[in-house]
Amino acid sequence: MGSRSYTGDVEVGGPADVRELPGLTISKLAVSEMANNAYLLRDPDSGEALLIDAAAEPEALRAFIGDADVRTVVTTHGHWDHHRALPEVVEATGAVTVAHPADADELPVPVQRPVVHGETVRVGAQTLEVVHLRGHTPGSIALVWRGPEGAGTHAFTGDSLFPGGPGRATSPTDFTSLMDDLEERIFERFDDSTWIYPGHGKDSTLGAERPHLAEWRARGW
Repeated sequence: MGSRSYTGDVEVGGPADVRELPGLTISKLAVSEMANNAYLLRDPDSGEALLIDAAAEPEALRAFIGDADVRTVVTTHGHWDHHRALPEVVEATGAVTVAHPADADELPVPVQRPVVHGETVRVGAQTLEVVHLRGHTPGSIALVWRGPEGAGTHAFTGDSLFPGGPGRATSPTDFTSLMDDLEERIFERFDDSTWIYPGHGKDSTLGAERPHLAEWRARGW
C-alpha cells in the first residue's frame, strides 16, 4: 500500500494501515479496549525495525511484526495501556527496551536504554529524535523522524498530542508544562506539513492543529 492511500484510520480488530516512504515504512495497528495505536517503523534497506508502544494483544502484535527484524521497542510513557504486551514482545523479539527514565519504573520490564530529550534512537539507517514532553506523565516522549527529500517530517506523539488538543494532565501545573513543551519543542521547531501519529485515534498534521494552540491554553485541557 503506497503512501498516497495511507489515512491512519485504523480500527481494533481491523488491518494495519501502511505508509511506504523513502527510507522508512510506517505501519499502524489499533489494539485493545482502549484502542491503542502501535507503530512499526521499518528500514526497507536493512529490514531492521522498531516498535512504538507494545500496548496490548501480544498475539496481534506478533502477527503485526511478522518477519520484521525488531531491534528496539520504545514506550512513549508509563501508563499501563501502552505497555501491557511489552514482556511478550520483548521475549519474542529480543528487542532492546527504550523509555524515559522518569517513567521507567512504571513499565513491566526493565528499561535497557533510558533516553532523555535530544537523544536519538536508530532504526536501520534512519534516526529518530527523542522529544521529552512533560505533563501527561513526567517521562512522556515523542519520536520525530525527519526523512529524506520527499519524505517529510513525522512525529509519534504518544498521549501528549492528539487531533484537537494535548493529552490529559492531572493538574494545572502539568497542563501548563505540557503546553509549554508542545509549543517550544514541537510547534516552534517543525513545519505545518509534519504528520502527527498519536497514541490513540486518528492522525493529524501540525498545520491542522496550530491555529488552535491559544484556544487549548485558554480552555485548560
